[in-house]
Amino acid sequence: MQNFEAFREIIATPQRIVITTHYKPDADALGSSLGLAGYLKKKGHQVQVITPSDYPRFLNWMQGNDEVLNFEDSKAQKQAIKYLNEADLIFCLDFSALGRIEAMAEYVEKAKATKVMIDHHINPESFATFVYHDTKASATAQLIYQLIVLLGDKSLIDIPIGESLYAGIMTDTGSFRHPSTTPEVHRIAADIMELGVNTNLVHRRIYDSTSVERLKFLGFVLSEKMVVLPKYRVVYFVLTAEELKRYNSQTGDTEGIVNYGLQVEGIVMSVIIVDRPEAVKMSFRSVEQFAVNGLASKYFNGGGHKNAAGGKTTGLGVEGTVAKLLSILPEYQEELLKVE
Repeated sequence: MQNFEAFREIIATPQRIVITTHYKPDADALGSSLGLAGYLKKKGHQVQVITPSDYPRFLNWMQGNDEVLNFEDSKAQKQAIKYLNEADLIFCLDFSALGRIEAMAEYVEKAKATKVMIDHHINPESFATFVYHDTKASATAQLIYQLIVLLGDKSLIDIPIGESLYAGIMTDTGSFRHPSTTPEVHRIAADIMELGVNTNLVHRRIYDSTSVERLKFLGFVLSEKMVVLPKYRVVYFVLTAEELKRYNSQTGDTEGIVNYGLQVEGIVMSVIIVDRPEAVKMSFRSVEQFAVNGLASKYFNGGGHKNAAGGKTTGLGVEGTVAKLLSILPEYQEELLKVE
């Protein structure tokens, strides 16, 4: 971290702290936030976690969930703004561009609080005084764990904090199968297990808490909406607003579907295109050396990690977005075909 000693000195005394993360938080975003919140509360700080939006129900088990403020909730927004305006420190976790927090961005930017960015995504913006940024980290939860250790407070990591951080590491590594899963990641997971964290339970809470409606929705997507393009070694899915409504899709229901495309033998890249009110959202996944973050950045106003990225289009609609995707595939065909 830049200016680590200055950071250590600031948090050595009680502060009013807000922790926030990206829009539509996933397990790493929320796990990092609640794990850090649990630690900072033990250090005597006043801590409030504010998310820019709601998040999947399968994350509600994390300790501190019942105290989180959703900025999109009209009843909570006024209180959230008050916390932001009065904060001494604002921790920005699992994002490196203020645009990733949507409507909250202007309040965080204008806040007098000192900003702290902790993240592992590429191309960070310069909006924070203190930055702990490492694109080689498997998850922001890994960075939170390492920061607590650097501060000499490993003994303060208890089971609830460990559960939240493990959830972030487990999901962002694809259950420890992505290339970002280093020996250090396994050592951290082992340390967390030695605390007494039931890692099997964490896994089941996230992956085995699916509603009947979501399973039916998944069946529909896999049987009716998967398009396989062998000549490019690409799979894509398209979901319209009408289809989301028909299956009563909830926040988090489309999460992870894109990964199914990579289960098809020989497939190198999988894409899901989802019609949302604000834009057509896209998620990209790939294997081995084929990098999707460059493609997402160049053509779809996005970015992310080498093998996991996001993007969006506005004004094209679903059909236009699909057409644009198909139009650029020839550019990447040679690269896609040479992946072993």
